[in-house]
Amino acid sequence: MVSATMSTIGMMSLNNMFDEDFNCTPPKSRRDARETALQVLYALELSGSSVNAVFQDLLPKCQSHPAVLGFARNMVKKVYNAREQLDDYIQRNSANWRYERIAIIDLIIMRLAICEFMYFAEIPPKVSIDEALELAKNFSTKKSSAYINGMLDAVLLELKEKKLITKKGRGKRDKKRKKTLGDD
Repeated sequence: MVSATMSTIGMMSLNNMFDEDFNCTPPKSRRDARETALQVLYALELSGSSVNAVFQDLLPKCQSHPAVLGFARNMVKKVYNAREQLDDYIQRNSANWRYERIAIIDLIIMRLAICEFMYFAEIPPKVSIDEALELAKNFSTKKSSAYINGMLDAVLLELKEKKLITKKGRGKRDKKRKKTLGDD
């Protein structure tokens, strides 16, 4: 079982999130949807309830943005169903840090990003990493983002070497665009 270690910052951010007065801000962007997915996955991890029960309990007020909420639901279901596989990648690449010592919030953030690498072909890996780092800054410790960045880089390299990443459209953009004259 994963350690329940959390930062004070993360605990303050998540502590009151799931009480009876939970008031969901409807997600307006994929960033908001990732935060919603993080919250739902955290509740799942702690409660042991089913995915549908947690969605039903936490998200009744989030129906006003169905496309983004759909992204959050899809993300949660994919992460939840593939968590053993995602955790295998994390365990293999967590050199110098025992898996059991990884904070739950950091583990969930990494699961989200790895899930995006593998199952969301339209999202560039760089975006997945950047979004994971933003989640870490908002919900975990100051040191977590550096650890998560290193872990995600290692997992991404492994997935690329094994040719397990298929990106299409915007998701193929992995290289920096050269600046040309007239670009601002």
